[in-house]
Amino acid sequence: MSSILIVEDEENLIATLKYNLEREGYTVRTAMDGEEGLETARREKPDAVILDVMLPKLDGFAVCRLLRRESTVPILMLTAKGEEVDRVVGLELGADDYLTKPFGMRELLARVRALLRRSQVAKEASLTVGAGQSITSGDLEADLTKHAVSLRGAVLDMKPREFDLLVLLMSNKSRAFTRDQILERVWGHDWFGDARTVDVHVRWLREKIEADPSNPTRIITIRGVGYRFEG
Repeated sequence: MSSILIVEDEENLIATLKYNLEREGYTVRTAMDGEEGLETARREKPDAVILDVMLPKLDGFAVCRLLRRESTVPILMLTAKGEEVDRVVGLELGADDYLTKPFGMRELLARVRALLRRSQVAKEASLTVGAGQSITSGDLEADLTKHAVSLRGAVLDMKPREFDLLVLLMSNKSRAFTRDQILERVWGHDWFGDARTVDVHVRWLREKIEADPSNPTRIITIRGVGYRFEG
């Protein structure tokens, strides 16, 4: 069964989360500060991380940033503030989802299941892709086997969702996708976030693959609709 790491400094909440997750059959590890959480994640290699924003020693944003440099583990961030800036920062650092305190346990469990399901689907897909398969557009190449993107021969640093989004767009050149369509295809139909997640990831991609990100020629914005790839 999947393993979950909870990084949270509220003892009562840790106990509640651990109890409910273990009832669902998950193996649960816990940490009460950011440094311990980072060390535990590196040592235990959990299948998903539930990560509070406000933590002693090292805050959740820093832990998320460091984890994302090393791993594609799904990260669900918890924030007590509920402010948009916290959600956006978490997503920009590579979190997969966020949940504002206070929250219902059924919703948290549903989000954890969704994260794990998407992660498993991605792993299975990567195993079934044949060797040497890639998508190219001029000097841009997405290697489906290596799960890597290169521009003019140089490999780009690419987060998992960025890669999936780019592959979707490159595979459907000149086709316009709405934000909701992108969310469903890349994040899954059970994604709980909002459409601004797509805008954040498009901005990241443009910064990496466009000669001038402020005047993109590859990923084009279709006002009132969404985006399309022109290569």
